[in-house]
Amino acid sequence: MGNLIKVGMADLNVCVSPDSITTLGLGSCVGIAIRDPVTKIGGLAHIMLPDSTSIRNNTNIPKFADTGIEELVKQVVAKGANRGRLVAKIAGGAQMFSFQSKNDMVRVGERNVQATKTKLAQLKIPILAEDTGKNYGRTVIFYPETGDFVIRAVGKPESVI
Repeated sequence: MGNLIKVGMADLNVCVSPDSITTLGLGSCVGIAIRDPVTKIGGLAHIMLPDSTSIRNNTNIPKFADTGIEELVKQVVAKGANRGRLVAKIAGGAQMFSFQSKNDMVRVGERNVQATKTKLAQLKIPILAEDTGKNYGRTVIFYPETGDFVIRAVGKPESVI
């Protein structure tokens, strides 16, 4: 059993099997786990917002789906993963407010999931599984060795995608 590497909010990190990687408190945020199934190199990004282009002087690359996913791919490949074999799993993007609204400011989770899917499609990285939406937060642990993405939520049974 390797080390459990923590990723904070608006952060990302990379690890090699047997290490695993976790992030806490995915509410409207999305956790993107990417791995090369052959080298067992993987990484996890905890993105908060869908698009960096509306922010001037952005220095926090992992905060946004568009820049964070690109940076995660770059770091996983730099660690030795093969770009052509990368696959992804995603979790989070919840609607954390009890009321429904068409206001984009409230629908951050939904927008984060869509931006994540769009960026992964642009990079030609298939999404093998997802646990997104709904109205509760998640904590995730990603195991690059097996590709298991463990999802924990208060009051819900643990699941593995």
